[in-house]
Amino acid sequence: MKISLAYTLITAVLISCSAPTEKSQSGKTITPLEGTWKLLTGTTIEKGDSTITNYTKGKAFIKIINDTHFAFLSHDLNKGKDSGAAFSAGGGRYSLADSLYTEHLEYCNDRQWEGNSFEFTVTVSGDTLTQKGIEKIENIGVNRINIEMYQRVKN
Repeated sequence: MKISLAYTLITAVLISCSAPTEKSQSGKTITPLEGTWKLLTGTTIEKGDSTITNYTKGKAFIKIINDTHFAFLSHDLNKGKDSGAAFSAGGGRYSLADSLYTEHLEYCNDRQWEGNSFEFTVTVSGDTLTQKGIEKIENIGVNRINIEMYQRVKN
């Protein structure tokens, strides 16, 4: 009896020390990608040329990921009142297998991007999401590496 009680206590302690898994209100397991993310920097590499965009100055970009879909929204912070006026949005379904995250873009204000899928390798470290992959759309001449670094938006 003492051995059984000791075994039960040790098992309970070990289980309580394991990594927590979050559950949604419906009881589904939440992946580390789910949530709202603010884009900090984006780097594109095309034909050997790198362009780094700082999304913390003059513009804002967020990505929202739930258990089946993603959406992104971006706009300038001057309310469209100067030459930097911009707005973009898109979204669709995604799939995730280990660190391979594939966006299936169903909606986009730039309609030429719709119907394409893009594969990225993703890592989540604390409140930072890094996404890296190739964006390629032959019929419009897009072929570039895209690296994005996001910070989780806290409630």
